[in-house]
Amino acid sequence: MISSIVKPAVTRFITPVASLALRMGITPNAVTWVGAIGVVISSLYFYPRGDFFLGTAIICIFALSDLFDGTMARISQQGASRWGGFLDSTIDRVTDSAILIGIAIFLINDNNRLVLLVLITLVTGTLVPYIRAKAESFGITCTGGLAERTERLIISLSAIGLHGLGVHYALAIGMWLLALLGLVTVVQRLIIVAKAVG
Repeated sequence: MISSIVKPAVTRFITPVASLALRMGITPNAVTWVGAIGVVISSLYFYPRGDFFLGTAIICIFALSDLFDGTMARISQQGASRWGGFLDSTIDRVTDSAILIGIAIFLINDNNRLVLLVLITLVTGTLVPYIRAKAESFGITCTGGLAERTERLIISLSAIGLHGLGVHYALAIGMWLLALLGLVTVVQRLIIVAKAVG
């Protein structure tokens, strides 16, 4: 939902930078790897230490690679690369999980019960794309749902960052919202597939 509104405007803004990167010999896959490594290291270093705002700020910078690599692939006419698409999708799962694992480590060390919600979010965050991939292997389009990856990422990073700024209950509200949205989205996609095969 959000991505369909925001992504086109952001893509127009970053297209000149993406073109420059291509002229410098940088490949879309290289950008994907740098962004992924940056997000994973930042998540597992800053979040377990409780450095939520700084960690989120750095993660947001690295997360922009997800827009850059796609734009670069389209400009360089590599957008149809099956390997590039597979790599991007796989790395999305790794980076999203790293963010939640970093938070979970902090919450476990803090004996905070919110860790249960984080674990639910971690599982549903894996199930949502899995259901889509499995459905597409049956020839079923399954892109619906209340909260896709972009929405979940925005909610998680906003909640974590605000918590780092001292906003009370921001993390709790964000984790509850993510857990509920994840469960609803899983059910919605299961219904889509059930109707298609039934």
